[in-house]
Amino acid sequence: MSGHSKWHSIKHKKGALDAKRGKLFTKLIKEISIAARAGGSGDPNQNPRLRKAILDAKAANMPNDTIDRATKRGTGELEGANYEEVTYEGYGPGGVAIMVQTTTDNRNRTVSELRHLLSKHGGNLGESGSVAWMFNKKGQIIIDATAKGEDEMMEIALDAGAEDMQNFADNYQVLTSPEDFLAVLEKVKSAGVEPISAEITMIPQNLIKLEGTAASHMLKLYEALDDHEDVQSVSANFELDDAFMEQEA
Repeated sequence: MSGHSKWHSIKHKKGALDAKRGKLFTKLIKEISIAARAGGSGDPNQNPRLRKAILDAKAANMPNDTIDRATKRGTGELEGANYEEVTYEGYGPGGVAIMVQTTTDNRNRTVSELRHLLSKHGGNLGESGSVAWMFNKKGQIIIDATAKGEDEMMEIALDAGAEDMQNFADNYQVLTSPEDFLAVLEKVKSAGVEPISAEITMIPQNLIKLEGTAASHMLKLYEALDDHEDVQSVSANFELDDAFMEQEA
């Protein structure tokens, strides 16, 4: 998982740029609305997914009234777009398998735009189920390796209920079951550790190592998908070789 974990170090440097373009807020608002509806409650104390969505929004400095409106749209107290969660599957340069999790109010628009992005960057959209078997749904928490020593962090993670923890020099990757994700995340935070990122995502079972042109094209495709307003997360089974990573750092 080295390449996949290293990629997060690059990916999350983009956060400030996303916020400037307003796209981060758009994604967070959609997640709040979906979480409020799916959890059956607008009370974050009774709805763990909504609680995390609100914490993420506050971390991005979203105004409280914006959070409240998004929550009320999800519960139906206010009118608004009817968002649904849709996962798309496809392939990128070098045969890389890609899963794109979206929140959309218009499936036709979203699939058309994703098909265009994939085609533009040397990929293509696949049928449902074409690559899903290559991934496992997991909770993933990425932590800066300077936050705690490895042994201490391992003890915190496993005591919290995590399935595994890997050390990738710059950061730790803590994996959980989807059901235990929020409980583990809260226990990690209560131990004084603030993650770089935390999400339920699709973790690839195996990785394809990319270098040179293929790596460059795949990176551009990943960024283009990740930047799309309807896209909540992107998972792909690729690993960038060390020389390329050093160049991008």
